[in-house]
Amino acid sequence: MVKHLPEWIMKRYAKLWLKFKEKDFTKSDAKKILNKDSSLPVLLSELRKAGWLEMKMSEDDARKTIYKLKNPTINFEAELKELAKQK
Repeated sequence: MVKHLPEWIMKRYAKLWLKFKEKDFTKSDAKKILNKDSSLPVLLSELRKAGWLEMKMSEDDARKTIYKLKNPTINFEAELKELAKQK
């Protein structure tokens, strides 16, 4: 299930999406895009919990996590379907 994102998360998601789209990236890649934003660990956690981000372990280095954003069009569609079910 995809959840609605607060504005502060959506702004950062938008910056990441414009750079990476559905390509893999690391936390250090994201830091460069978000200008070393101190909220990055919270952001990535919230995106994952809300269903907007996938995570997997690096095959080359088990200490590194690889991230991949989910397509916003698909997520918005899923969110609209959820909202339509509510009364």
